Amino acid sequence: MAASNKAALGPLVGAVDQGTSSTRFLVFNSKTAELLSHHEVEIKQEFPREGWVEQDPKEILHSVYECIEKTCEKLGQLNIDISNIKAIGVSNQRETTVVWDKVTGEPLYNAVVWLDVRTQSTVESLGKRIPRSNNFVKSKTGLPLSTYFSAVKLRWLLDNVSEVQKAVEEKRALFGTIDSWLIWSLTGGVNGGVHHTDVTNASRTMLFNIHSLEWDKQLCEFFGIPMEILPKVRSSSEIYGLMKAGALEGVPISGCLGDQSAALVGQMCFQNGQAKNTYGTGCFLLCNTGRTCVFSDHGLLTTVAYKLGRDKPVYYALEGSVAIAGAVIRWLRDNLGIIKTSEEIEKLAKEVGTSYGCYFVPAFSGLYAPYWEPSARGIICGLTQFTNKRHIAFAALEAVCFQTREILDAMNRDCGIPLSHLQVDGGMTSNKILMQLQADILYIPVVKSLMPETTALGAAMAAGAAEGVGVWSLEPEDLSTVMTEQFEPQINAEESEIRYSTWKKAVMKSMGWVTTQSPESGDPSIFCSLPLGFFIVSSMVMLIGARYISGIP
Repeated sequence: MAASNKAALGPLVGAVDQGTSSTRFLVFNSKTAELLSHHEVEIKQEFPREGWVEQDPKEILHSVYECIEKTCEKLGQLNIDISNIKAIGVSNQRETTVVWDKVTGEPLYNAVVWLDVRTQSTVESLGKRIPRSNNFVKSKTGLPLSTYFSAVKLRWLLDNVSEVQKAVEEKRALFGTIDSWLIWSLTGGVNGGVHHTDVTNASRTMLFNIHSLEWDKQLCEFFGIPMEILPKVRSSSEIYGLMKAGALEGVPISGCLGDQSAALVGQMCFQNGQAKNTYGTGCFLLCNTGRTCVFSDHGLLTTVAYKLGRDKPVYYALEGSVAIAGAVIRWLRDNLGIIKTSEEIEKLAKEVGTSYGCYFVPAFSGLYAPYWEPSARGIICGLTQFTNKRHIAFAALEAVCFQTREILDAMNRDCGIPLSHLQVDGGMTSNKILMQLQADILYIPVVKSLMPETTALGAAMAAGAAEGVGVWSLEPEDLSTVMTEQFEPQINAEESEIRYSTWKKAVMKSMGWVTTQSPESGDPSIFCSLPLGFFIVSSMVMLIGARYISGIP
C-alpha cells in the first residue's frame, strides 16, 4: 500500500499478527490508523497423528523476525524513516501451548495448537473430578473443560514428554502461549527476556481466575501445573520490554492481546453490547459485556475482552468459538486439491450459486460453541451424482455462515437483545460470496470494515496508547472513522430458515463418530464400541465387492 511522506511524518506503530496460518508485521500511522506497509509469511502446520496439530515455535519466531525486516525494507523503499516506529504490539493465536528451556532458549516440544484434540482422554478423566454441584473450573475461568484450552495441553506435555518433565524438575522450564514465547524471545530470550503475558491470553489457559485477574492456586493444583513456570500477567497496554535485535532494536513492545480481543479493539467495539465476528482459521464472535462477567446458558464462553492499561478497568466479553472456518478452505486446497489457491473458492462457488442440497459440517476437531461436542467429525452429506467440486466449495462457504448463525442465536438468547447487524473482519471477508451468504443466513445486515487488518490494528492501538509511549489516543472523539461496506439479505426469511434447519440436521449426523478410546494407539478394543450396524454394512460391502470382482451376479 503506497503512502505519501507527509502521511508518515507522525509517529508510527508496528504490530505483529501471529496467526495459525501465517505471521504478519504491519505498520500504521498512529494519527490516521492508515496501514503503511506490511509483510506476510505462511506458517506450516504439522499433523503427526490424527487429531494432532503442531507448529514449530522456532519457525514462528523466525517468521516474526523476517516479517519485521521485510516490512522495514518496504518502508525504506517508500522513503519512510523506520525511526518513526515508536512502539510494537503483539497479537497472537490463542491457547496454542509452548514449553521452552530458559537456559538454552530452545523449545522442549513443538507448539501444541489450539485445534489439537489429543487431550480428549485427559479432559474426560479430569471431568470426573469436578463436582456437579460446584463446577469451580467454569465459575473461575468462564470456560468449559475442553481440549481447546492450554491447561490440558500443558498437562499432556508434562505427562508425555520427558524433556518437559526433566526441565520442570530442574526449574528450567517456562510455559507460555505464543505471545509469551515471542515477547520473551524478542526482549532478549536467555539474555534477560521478560516472561510475560496479558490478561486476555491468560484468560484462555484455564488456569486464570477472571475475577481476581490472577493465576489461581486451586486451578493449578487441579491440573497439576507448577505455578513457577507460568508467565507474569500484565495488562494489554503497557511496556513489557524493548526489542533486543533486528531493525527495530530498542523499540518498546507495549501492547499484547489475543487475536480475537485485538480484533474487538480494532473494530472499536468499546461499548456494552457491541459485537464483531472474525473470519480466520477459525471463526470467533465476541460481544462486549462491559465490566460485568456474563455467564452463558447457551454454550458460549465468558472471557476477558481487554484491559487497556495497568490502572484501567478490565472489560469482559461473551464469545462463540468455531474451530474451522478458513481452515476448511485450506483443507480443500491442501488435502483434496480441488483449488490451487484459497482465492479460487469464491470463483468456484460463484459459478454454481448454490450447494444444490449439499451440506458440509467441517467438524475436524469436534464441534465448539454452542455444542462443545468432541465426538463430532466432519461430514459432507446430501450428495448426488450431480454434485461436483463447485457445489462442495459453495457448501464449505455456507458452513462458515451456518456456524456463525448458531453462535449469533446463542448470543441473542444470552443477551436478550438481538443484534441488529454484525460487524465482521478477517481474511475471509474479502470473499464477497461469503459475505452475501452470511447476510442471507443471518437475515440481518453484515457490515464489513474496509480496513481488513483490524486484529493488527487493535494490537497497534494498545501499543501506541501505553503509558510511556502515548502516541495513540483511545478517546472516542480521537478514534478514526472506519469506512465500511454493507451486505443486505437478498433472500426471504423462509428460505433462510429452511436452509438453516437442514444444516442443523447435518450437524446432528456429525456427532458420535469418535469413541472414548483413541484410535492412535491401535488398540483393537476400539472396535468393541462401534455399532453393530457398522459390521453389518461393512460385511455387506465386502461381500458385494467380492462377488463383483469374481463376476458373480
